[in-house]
Amino acid sequence: MINSLFMINESGDTFMEKHWKAVLNKSICDYFYEAQKKCANPEDIPPIIRTPHHYLINIYRNHLYFVAVITQEIPPLFVIEFLHRMMDLFEDYFGTCTETSIKDNYVVVYELLDEMLDSGLPLATETNILKELIKPPNLLRKVTNLVTGDSTNYDNTFTNKKLSHIPWRPLGVTYRNNEAFFDIIEEVDAIIDQHGAIVMSEIQGYIDCCIKLTGMPDLTISFVNPRLLDDVSFHPCVRLKKWESEHVLSFVPPDGRFRLISYRVATQNPISMPIYVKHSIYFRESGSGRLDLTVGRKQQIDKAIENVTIECVMPKCVINCVLTPSHGKYTFDPVKKTLVWNVGKIESKPQTAAPLPTLRGNIVLATGQPLPESNPILTVNFKINQIVISGLRLQHVEIHGEDYKPFKGVKYITTVKNGRFQIRT
Repeated sequence: MINSLFMINESGDTFMEKHWKAVLNKSICDYFYEAQKKCANPEDIPPIIRTPHHYLINIYRNHLYFVAVITQEIPPLFVIEFLHRMMDLFEDYFGTCTETSIKDNYVVVYELLDEMLDSGLPLATETNILKELIKPPNLLRKVTNLVTGDSTNYDNTFTNKKLSHIPWRPLGVTYRNNEAFFDIIEEVDAIIDQHGAIVMSEIQGYIDCCIKLTGMPDLTISFVNPRLLDDVSFHPCVRLKKWESEHVLSFVPPDGRFRLISYRVATQNPISMPIYVKHSIYFRESGSGRLDLTVGRKQQIDKAIENVTIECVMPKCVINCVLTPSHGKYTFDPVKKTLVWNVGKIESKPQTAAPLPTLRGNIVLATGQPLPESNPILTVNFKINQIVISGLRLQHVEIHGEDYKPFKGVKYITTVKNGRFQIRT
């Protein structure tokens, strides 16, 4: 499947490469660099780049490019999913998947890649099994390896262990306190025109779990309104036939943290946005302009809106912004022409009739420059706890196969995809 893998930083330097079949020269990445030069943003690079003899399939994440070289036609989403799974594994092992963390753990990375792929085909991708094979790095192990001269991280006691018949859950898991936590997180993707009408809206969601249960429990999750879920992607532990027939999630969970499902919300009607922004931005021939922003919470949302930020990329003719915020603080970068207003928290039920957060002031334009043809776009970010905008709710979480009664917790979060909640002014 995968012949070679190249890890490239934002500067275009290939800091690590791995070959499972024939060794390919780094010059194969020149096709990737050509596509990179044609794109203004890293996310705009085509995920599949065709060359005379190969296909380059790449992902961009954490300011890194993972470029897989393919010699024959295969489903590209299969490779993309594997590359993301690889990055998830590195984050699990090292805390973060960055150029520094990979360079600091070269040996572990190569050992993981050898176990994950056999002759370019996926072999072992489950974190629990890999952690039994290859020990995660820590300070004590690094010191021990330095003293003994042993640079490998393979677990020598693994051959004496019994393998579980379920690949994602090891045998002999025990906890003093049995707990199961579920985070239902939904990300809003929307474009709103200058009159406040919704041009486009979509909700992407996922359920993250933290399972600390003894033995081999069998979990069942039911929803109040499962018909909301569309384009659902499941963890391998989920029994698909149970979901297709009853719309119930039935599974033996992995131990620890994992993503159970990801989904898209099927909405026939427009989504009601939890936040609004009143805006007035205009520029004068005299070399000045005016900005007036007011942000507020919609009445149907009875929860506080946290981490509210509004970002605006000003036209090139803008040299400064002299503004006065009623809440939070603002910054303006005269080089990148970026205005960022950190509003903070909008309370759900203020004790007094406090005024709404506003940002008002003057815009200074460069003399002799033509006025902008259009107003800038506002990018809004926020977070709402204890609610998901689609209205999805868990009905029951049942545990079978074990005698204990664990503590179960569910958390709901609504947030925004980075840079995907836009308001046209």
